[in-house]
Amino acid sequence: MTAEAGPAGPRGSHPRHALVPLLNSPVRLSVVAALAPVDRAEFAVVRDLVEVPDSALSKQTAALEAAGWVAVAKGRAGRRPLTWLALTAEGRAVYQRHLAALRAIAAGCEEAQLSGFVSPSCHHDGHEHT
Repeated sequence: MTAEAGPAGPRGSHPRHALVPLLNSPVRLSVVAALAPVDRAEFAVVRDLVEVPDSALSKQTAALEAAGWVAVAKGRAGRRPLTWLALTAEGRAVYQRHLAALRAIAAGCEEAQLSGFVSPSCHHDGHEHT
């Protein structure tokens, strides 16, 4: 296996090295996925899509905003306060790289199974593979 130097040190060639740790959270990944196909979405809409309470969405959105991947805008609709969420250009790019890595991992597993390197039953034995 070849290794290349990345910001955190040497990295292997396996596609898992391209996964974005911040998006390993199912809620954060779900938030980014909900925002990806739209220009912006109202906080309550994302909350309902992701099926989390306001506090959980707020906490996860703050982490994504701190990374520069989600922009938060406050406004009003009449007397009602609204919060809008949108992916930044960097957020979209990071999300696409993360998805590409997930696809590459899945494709590699399928190829290994087809080549006979990994038994299909191997993934149902209850333990993790590293």
